[in-house]
Amino acid sequence: MIRHLSEIVEAARKGGKKRLAVAYGQDSHTIEAVYDAYKEGLVEPTLFGDRSVIEETCRQLGIDPSIFNIVDEKSDVKCVKLAVDAVVSGNADVLMKGLVSTDKYMRGILNKEAGLFPPKGTLSHVSVIELPEYHKLLCVSDVAVIPQPDFKQKTVIIGYLRSTANLLGVETPKIACIAPSEQLLPAVQSSTEGALLAKMGDRGQLGKVIVDGPLSLDVALYKEVAEHKKVTGSSVAGDADCLLFPNLESANVFFKAASHIGHAELAAMVMGTKVPCVLTSRGDTPQTKKYSIALACLAAK
Repeated sequence: MIRHLSEIVEAARKGGKKRLAVAYGQDSHTIEAVYDAYKEGLVEPTLFGDRSVIEETCRQLGIDPSIFNIVDEKSDVKCVKLAVDAVVSGNADVLMKGLVSTDKYMRGILNKEAGLFPPKGTLSHVSVIELPEYHKLLCVSDVAVIPQPDFKQKTVIIGYLRSTANLLGVETPKIACIAPSEQLLPAVQSSTEGALLAKMGDRGQLGKVIVDGPLSLDVALYKEVAEHKKVTGSSVAGDADCLLFPNLESANVFFKAASHIGHAELAAMVMGTKVPCVLTSRGDTPQTKKYSIALACLAAK
């Protein structure tokens, strides 16, 4: 079982190099992360962007630009299209966002004509978080894509969380459906849906997982809190592998609080597409981006 993000890098390396297509990959953080992933033996990178900017950024970082396959294109939107075309055509295994804004990147992914996103599919964002004070890695969704997932989308997201946890060596992930309280509150949608999802989990309708809900965040993560609140009979409470949040706001606040206040390390990718897509913030560190590349490489076929 993988317990640290650094171990994802090693696991991905064992799977062999993947061809990485980076959309508008010309900023220092992206180039540094891709270079680190290249040195780790994870990727054969292609950067879509302004060649002169890429070469100058490489010089500033002390990186030889000749290690990259550079496709010269100044338009960020066209770079996304070209990178998406590369993975759809089978010329790349993993897609990555560079300096381009998230909305432009997502529009490129969702473009029906491009063929990266299947009809009637569900696109979701899954993060793997290493919190210094938690005893294992946490898989979290959805912090970036679906503002208010409906019940059906939540069942799909649970599948993505399960698949990601499986990549980490967790055979039967423990998934906590997060709500304001561990008590069932009929007037609160996250509470009632958490209970329904838990029952579906009990009946094997969600695959090989253990689902419990509703659970408050502190009960999901801390055994002593679960015991103090007299939450009994739950194998998820205090030992969750995955957190399913009720909406984007709550998940995003947790994600950013974990990274900036809790000093967590992160990896993240978009799931539901034909290939894994790295989606990180333009302000994320090269380390976060490298871990995200490794996670996507581990998930790539």
